[in-house]
Amino acid sequence: MKSIDNSELLQIIARDEDSSHQFKADVTNELSTAQEMIAFSNTIGGMLLIGVSDDGSISGLTRVDINRINNLISNAASQQIKPSINPLTRNYSFAEGLVMVVHIQTGFSKPYMDRNGVIWVKNGADKRKATSREEIQRMYQSSGLLHGDEVLVPRMTADNIDEKVFSVFYRKQFGEEFEEQDLPLHQIIENMDLSRNGTLNIAGALLFGKNTVYRLPVFIIKCVHYPSIEISDDNYIDSEDYSGTIKDMFDGSLKYILRNIRRIQNGQGVNSLGELEIPKIVFEELITNAIIHRDYFVSSPIRIMVFSNRFEIINPGHLPNNLTISNIKSGNSNIRNPILTSFATRILPYRGLGTGIRRALKAYSNIEFINDRDNNMFKAVVHYPQIVEL
Repeated sequence: MKSIDNSELLQIIARDEDSSHQFKADVTNELSTAQEMIAFSNTIGGMLLIGVSDDGSISGLTRVDINRINNLISNAASQQIKPSINPLTRNYSFAEGLVMVVHIQTGFSKPYMDRNGVIWVKNGADKRKATSREEIQRMYQSSGLLHGDEVLVPRMTADNIDEKVFSVFYRKQFGEEFEEQDLPLHQIIENMDLSRNGTLNIAGALLFGKNTVYRLPVFIIKCVHYPSIEISDDNYIDSEDYSGTIKDMFDGSLKYILRNIRRIQNGQGVNSLGELEIPKIVFEELITNAIIHRDYFVSSPIRIMVFSNRFEIINPGHLPNNLTISNIKSGNSNIRNPILTSFATRILPYRGLGTGIRRALKAYSNIEFINDRDNNMFKAVVHYPQIVEL
């Protein structure tokens, strides 16, 4: 718990309520207090300031109030919240009376819910019930209880596996021929965690599936080339959608970038193709990172946008849990899709261990990363060495 003094607490109060700070003149109901703490635990954590009115004035508490509220907080945290949490309290003395600050950390066992099974999250300074399936799934994901690549794809079975593609992979992965195995394909697929009860999951479909676009129409890569530095709805040079397996999407989108990238002669003859102004490995790493680490609970495609001064690779889902841009530049990683990750080294130029971003930056430093939590996306912006002014 971060220690703050009275003056710092007054500054927090002066800034009014927000997603991390909630004011209460008093609390008397265990369930409603639990719901406030649940909302903090399921979101970014925060502070419940008791003894402060909604208008920011200090109403104050007595020592008797403090004793009563401590018992209420303890009971609410252990009896009204599932799984239970461990809030920390600290009391501050002012002329108007005491103020209790209850510190609630963001939880590691999300989603937290009240005794009625209702999941609460912060919505600005207020709280609301979590009702979106994707939102609840992401909470399970952050706790490591569920992963997007494990979600089953209705009406996709082992019959939808491209056996030729699977056979090549099997030989690389296990050093044996798939056709020589005693087990049938559907059993091998299930043993590899690529299906359950005969139904393929997202990992199985995207690794080896046929005609996946009909069952997973949003899990594609959309590429658009704009003539200037701005997005235009009706003025673009060309666009392509790449679907199929992750290898199909990787190959198609990389070729799209390479045919739209600027080249320089760099001393070569006029009949040469010239050298890429940005190294190829940069896009190999960033596209692979997007495919492997995107949030498959978000129903949105990966987007690659080519502008006259930059490339943007936009990934559905912000960085998971407590990862930051500084972390990933240092090589830290969080495995969001463990099944895809485990097989990717045999299919894509992926080495794991959180080294992809570092390799891209080592090859070319003019890359900007944007972790947009509000819009739930992660963006890699690759700028050209020289900006073209139009």
